[in-house]
Amino acid sequence: MAPVLAPLIGALTHASVRPFASADEPAPLLTPQPTAPAEPLPNRGTLVDPTAVADPGSWSVGEWLGYGTLLLFAAALTIIAVTTLYWMLHAWRSTGHLKNTGFAAVPLPAKHSFTLLVPGRHEEEVMGQTLDRLAEQDHPDFEIIAIVGHDDPGTERVVREAAARHPELIKVVVDDSVPKNKPKALNRALQIARGDVVGVFDAEDEVHPRLLTLVDSRFTESGADVVQGGVQLMNFQSSWWSLRNVLEYYFWFRSRLHFHANSRFIPLGGNTVFVKKTWLDWSEGWDDGCLAEDCELGVRLSSAGATVVVAYSPEVVTREETPGTLKSLYKQRTRWNQGFLQVLKKGEWRKLPTFRQRMFARYLLSMPFLQAATGLLIPVSVLLVLFAKVPAPIALLTFIPLAPTIVTLAVEASGLGEFGRLYGQKVRLRDYARLILGTFPYQIFLGAAAVRSVFREWKGDHSWEKTEHTGAHRSDEVTEATEAAPVAVDLPDRAPELALQNGATR
Repeated sequence: MAPVLAPLIGALTHASVRPFASADEPAPLLTPQPTAPAEPLPNRGTLVDPTAVADPGSWSVGEWLGYGTLLLFAAALTIIAVTTLYWMLHAWRSTGHLKNTGFAAVPLPAKHSFTLLVPGRHEEEVMGQTLDRLAEQDHPDFEIIAIVGHDDPGTERVVREAAARHPELIKVVVDDSVPKNKPKALNRALQIARGDVVGVFDAEDEVHPRLLTLVDSRFTESGADVVQGGVQLMNFQSSWWSLRNVLEYYFWFRSRLHFHANSRFIPLGGNTVFVKKTWLDWSEGWDDGCLAEDCELGVRLSSAGATVVVAYSPEVVTREETPGTLKSLYKQRTRWNQGFLQVLKKGEWRKLPTFRQRMFARYLLSMPFLQAATGLLIPVSVLLVLFAKVPAPIALLTFIPLAPTIVTLAVEASGLGEFGRLYGQKVRLRDYARLILGTFPYQIFLGAAAVRSVFREWKGDHSWEKTEHTGAHRSDEVTEATEAAPVAVDLPDRAPELALQNGATR
């Protein structure tokens, strides 16, 4: 082998330096003759000194602004992600702590009377069934007041039919206020409420028949002034956003509200909330100018020192549905965000006794501003990434929010699995895929809703945008069982449609 390769190796070794013997002699195998180009080659660019880019002293004003925006954006996202993750996991600190977040297994004897307020507007599809379910409560002393608008004959007909089926339990109040909203309806009914405790439910709620007995026991056990029960959206497979909406409710009522209650600053939920009437008389009901009347009431009661207790037991949560369209969800989130901004501006939270509580309240109520800023900064950051030369250290810092985001996504996936087990829902592989793929679009969506809420508040537009309901959270089995319940007796003749003039009073 060596004798054969020797001539070839020699030829390759000397090829670049041996001159040609003649024109007939074959050219050597390798004849590299590097030459420097006279001018820069196209598409090659020029070398940039990385130390010059990373040196803040060499940055222009535009670079300072751009890099600073990226860092502020990363810091804001990190703070929001870490605090949200902490609140989400609060209830799972220990097995015993999670158990204590629920109602008592064996309730104490009833000691309170209840008035349940159920406002409804254009809710003829769902409100009759809700009233029938509420009438099935096993508590010995309660009344139900259904509130409808004077210009809503369809819902009034359904409500009066339910009142005829349960004349000893259901009263009907007609709200003639203009313009209409939920807190005005609640305040109208509060004038005739006789219960020691006033509870609020939405027109589409599916309420467990043991709920009032458990809530009554909770008041007695804890000495609470307010008891916030659990609410759970159910139809997580309806759309890509419904899955995330369901998980938001799950972590909010399962964990986050317990943290807020322990901190003695809590924005109450909009329904399945029970307040002693003495406190509602003190507060003169709900603020009818606020788009988040539940949050506003919670802030005022917290500031006044009321004791709020949260209880979440999966078997007795109030079941609801996600908004049927993305547009409806967008309006709902806009209203909630704008309500938080109203409460922030009103300033009742400044009466909280400790500095820590006040700072916590400011941060929580300012969340719409943070989400709006995030929504506006996302396109800016994308442009900077695509078109700006970002120093490596700054580029690495912008990835910090990714860590808590990934952990949060893992917690959400775990929560989705637990939700399926608790509520007998089959969670499929594609549901987990939708959870992951919908993360970024949903955050963009929330940011857009926050931007709109800030803009509406800046304009002074406080009009109430109602959320439509269709009963998507009610299974056929539940519907049939409710309709067949012995307490729900149909009228022999349906009540006639009522044509009420605008401004009529009853």
